[in-house]
Amino acid sequence: MSMIPVSRRPLRSCIRRRQAPLRVDSILRGAALGHHQDRCSFETALAAFGLDADPALEEIGRIVHEADLADERYDAPAAAGLDVLIRGLTLTSGSDHDTLTVTDRLFDGLYEHTRRQLMTGRPPA
Repeated sequence: MSMIPVSRRPLRSCIRRRQAPLRVDSILRGAALGHHQDRCSFETALAAFGLDADPALEEIGRIVHEADLADERYDAPAAAGLDVLIRGLTLTSGSDHDTLTVTDRLFDGLYEHTRRQLMTGRPPA
């Protein structure tokens, strides 16, 4: 369970309040929230839920984009680390649920770190 309250997690909170159910195949190309145009699934989800105006989520979108597509569209040094962590977690987790439990906290931390860095102009201590 994440330490950050749902109300402080914009993407999760918005998804939980959404009236229409999310498609299970949303990570597949061509799916409702999959890769579209030059965006990764995460960027597509941000736009679909109206969360692309949050500067921290926008920055995380760049990181996820580079971790996923590696097309050098963005200067996102954290992408390589995120990619390794997610791939490693999928190799060591017993189920998708276990992986999502860990990545939920990972993305909460990435969001808070990014938000504070954008607010102060320097990495948090």
